[in-house]
Amino acid sequence: MARITFITSDERRFEVDAENGASVMESAVRAGVPGIEAECGGACSCATCHVYVEPEFAEVVGEAGPMEADMLEFAWEPAPNSRLSCQLTVSDSLDGLVLRVPREQG
Repeated sequence: MARITFITSDERRFEVDAENGASVMESAVRAGVPGIEAECGGACSCATCHVYVEPEFAEVVGEAGPMEADMLEFAWEPAPNSRLSCQLTVSDSLDGLVLRVPREQG
């Protein structure tokens, strides 16, 4: 299990206890984190679960794969630290992860 903090564009913090093996997106949706729309349900075919990874966690989550990188082109204001939360799998190594939710989703 990992505790993941989501910070919304209006600086509200949502701390989520996420089960290992679930996606970060699934964990956010279950917890009702605003701004994670997840329209495709985790199929990596939209960009509505876009998040910004805080710099200290960039190495832990790694870089987006080719398919995810393609989808991130449709995200609202993508940045070098952008990821799709559906492509991040919860593990103990993500404990303490901090993600920022964009003001809009693509």
